Amino acid sequence: MDASGLPAFANGDILKTMVGRRVRTVVQVQRNDDGVLVGQSTDGHQLTIRGAMDVPVSHFMEVFGTAESDQSICAEVCTDFGNNFDAESFNGLCKFANKVKELFL
Repeated sequence: MDASGLPAFANGDILKTMVGRRVRTVVQVQRNDDGVLVGQSTDGHQLTIRGAMDVPVSHFMEVFGTAESDQSICAEVCTDFGNNFDAESFNGLCKFANKVKELFL
C-alpha cells in the first residue's frame, strides 16, 4: 500500500516536524478571525487553521490538511467533534502513532 498521501497524526509539538506534509490533528476552537480559525492543540500549542469550517468556540475540531508552518495548517477537511472530546487520549495517540508508524499505514 502506498502510504505517501496518508496524513500523519500530529499534535502541536509534532507539527513542527511535519511542515509541508499532510497532517491530521484536533484543536479546541478559541476564535475565528475572518476565516482563520485559532485553536489549542491537544498538547497546549496555539495553532491557526486556514480554510476551516465555522465551528463554535470551545468545540473540538478534527482537521486534515497541510502543515504550512510549525503553527499553521491549511485545512482540506474539518469535522466538528462537539465540546465533549478526550484531548489527552488523542495526544497520546499522536505520540504513539509517530513512534510506531508502521502500525498506522
